[in-house]
Amino acid sequence: MKTFHASIDVMPHDNLLDPQGKAVSGSMKNLDLPEITNVRIGKHITLQVEAKDKKAAEAKVDQACKKLLANMVMEKYSFTVTEG
Repeated sequence: MKTFHASIDVMPHDNLLDPQGKAVSGSMKNLDLPEITNVRIGKHITLQVEAKDKKAAEAKVDQACKKLLANMVMEKYSFTVTEG
């Protein structure tokens, strides 16, 4: 078995309202940063997985995202897996 590291980004679907991102976007004007708009806020997750190869590690990470780490109704996810 090898150890792999996964880096996962979970974000709200583009067509859904992001109240947290909207609040931050609105605050940018108060911070004299009006050029920053359309902020979207999500989660960044890192983890380690033991697997026989990269393909198996990616399958495990995908399964974890679908079953627990992302709410598939409201969120989308992407990830990278590296050996190490």
